[in-house]
Amino acid sequence: MPQANAVPAGDAREEQGGQSMLYKIIQGVAIWYGMQLLMKQITGGNKSQTATTKDASGNVVQVPANTGDIPAYQLRPSNLDEGVVWNPIPQRLAPIWPIDSSVDIVVTLSSSFVSTPISSVAEEYVALSEKGFKLGNSSDTRVAETTFQVPSSVQKNGTLWGHFYIGLTGANLDPKEPGFDPATAFHFVYPLTQYIPKRKEAKTRNLLGDKQEVEEEEPEEQVTGPIIANYYHPNTSLAFVPDMGIINYPQTQPAIRQFVHPEVTGARDGSGQNSWYYPVLYVNTFWQMKSHMTLLNETVKTLPLRLDLSNMKNWKFSVISSVDFNSKQQAIQAAYGGPIPGGGDGSEIEMIKELFMDTNPYLLGITAAVSIAHLFLEMLSFGSDIAHYRKKKDNVGISVRSILANVFMQAVIFLYLIDNSQNTSWMILGSQGVGILIEFWKITTVVDVRVRPAPPGSLIPYRVAFEDKYKLSETEEKTKEYDEIAFKYMYVAAVPLLIGYAIWSLVYESHKSWYSYILTTLVGSVYAYGFLMMVPSLYINYRLKSVAHMPGKAMMYKFLNTFIDDLFAFTIKMPLLYRLATFRDDIIFFVYLYQRWAYKIDYTRVNEFGQGGDDETEETKAELTTLPKDDAATTTKITEKVRGTAASSGADKGAAKKRK
Repeated sequence: MPQANAVPAGDAREEQGGQSMLYKIIQGVAIWYGMQLLMKQITGGNKSQTATTKDASGNVVQVPANTGDIPAYQLRPSNLDEGVVWNPIPQRLAPIWPIDSSVDIVVTLSSSFVSTPISSVAEEYVALSEKGFKLGNSSDTRVAETTFQVPSSVQKNGTLWGHFYIGLTGANLDPKEPGFDPATAFHFVYPLTQYIPKRKEAKTRNLLGDKQEVEEEEPEEQVTGPIIANYYHPNTSLAFVPDMGIINYPQTQPAIRQFVHPEVTGARDGSGQNSWYYPVLYVNTFWQMKSHMTLLNETVKTLPLRLDLSNMKNWKFSVISSVDFNSKQQAIQAAYGGPIPGGGDGSEIEMIKELFMDTNPYLLGITAAVSIAHLFLEMLSFGSDIAHYRKKKDNVGISVRSILANVFMQAVIFLYLIDNSQNTSWMILGSQGVGILIEFWKITTVVDVRVRPAPPGSLIPYRVAFEDKYKLSETEEKTKEYDEIAFKYMYVAAVPLLIGYAIWSLVYESHKSWYSYILTTLVGSVYAYGFLMMVPSLYINYRLKSVAHMPGKAMMYKFLNTFIDDLFAFTIKMPLLYRLATFRDDIIFFVYLYQRWAYKIDYTRVNEFGQGGDDETEETKAELTTLPKDDAATTTKITEKVRGTAASSGADKGAAKKRK
């Protein structure tokens, strides 16, 4: 007999599920708490970073508590251990001061690398003077603004140096004055101007102008190698990085090591291998855009300067300094003609930073999401387009002339990128080349490309001929006829526009050469009138009263990408005409949508062109293309089969074989 107090099965499952959920919550909390303990053990957690001890003279001093096996600087031995050798390059460095120290800082400006006494520096060249700044306190920030007269040597391509004097609060900061103690203060120099390669600008001229005058000027302007110019940015951020810990000095990457200043007297611990370093002050130029900089020359008399002082986390300092250093090195390498990964000219990081600074964060997030969608849709479009043409068994609705025109236009754009874009990214050139190859492949799927002897009297002995793969059906012949009609109207509209644009560009614009002029004119026409290449397909749809032959999926993917391009038109800086050109394909898309609505497709039928999907076999096509000439019975049988499988997918609602 079942027990009277037995728990029902449903209640037992609910109780077990509740216990399981409670167990998962407790497990998650335990894992989180364990990770926190582990991180505290690694990073030191909230342990005090300052210890109190007595030095060799018996004085009570505060020393860093995070120096590991390296003794505090105040407790350093007076002599090295017996038998060890003093290493001129310290291997490991420990903090010389506690990371929560209060410091004073003075920043002066000078055209000389050699420092002068702070007391003798004119007031306008003292850019920053702060006392009691707390290291490690993220809420402690200071700002200083000034305006100064530009030294004459800086106007003539000289460097503007910043002299940084830092010491514990109350210490003497000036190494030129008596009583200066390197244990409590230090001084370093850092440039506040940057030498950046100028982007090479191609020499252009009006092709109808006086050529003799241009040739006379060319020898005076010839320059070998990159042109380096002196630039200045009015805003500089200064950030202390107090949580660097023990540093392996020789293995530190250059981007970080340039801001690490070892103890200046050459003191070592007992092993003779290790030393100490002063607090790291990062001169942050990461957000200094070249477009916001001033090119220094003799016309620049005064300059403003704003210094922002704060604290920065070690991981943030490592990332920002490394990216900034590497991007500048790549720009210099590209300026001297050296190759860099992925092509480009080293200014890609600059463009990304400008995008972050000039774009609304929400819009930037949307742009990042749709960029991924754009890439995904482009891949789907390529795949669907290839699959459609591989399965297609006739030329109904295909504009061969449009495919040839697309090959020509993409080839023009490809040549234009090579001619006008110095160090163009290989990713861009690669995607353009893949598009050309796919268009070439499409041609081979609808016609046979042959090399035939040219007619007598031709200058070229051979010519490329496009021949039909088989005898065209009546509908395919109509498609060919409609294609010719559509292109005839396009020629009437496009050729006068092209000639007019070519004349205007020749008269009013300057070009590098006649070759560059031809490419620029053609690519301008492609950008302006490229959408006309879809017009023949729309015209063929109109005359056939059907869109069943169109690659529907590929078309949808491509048109979705056009709307993504519309979004980019609002987020990326570009000329107005090019921005308007991004909306050109939208017109074609809406016309295509109307045609899909007007010319209904019944997907439960085989369409009017004999395309029945996967159930359509190659044998049917083979029977259609290899009809026996003398067997009337066989001809009648195949004709009935075709009529049964090629029912209309439009308005006709008659019986038809259903797709699998």
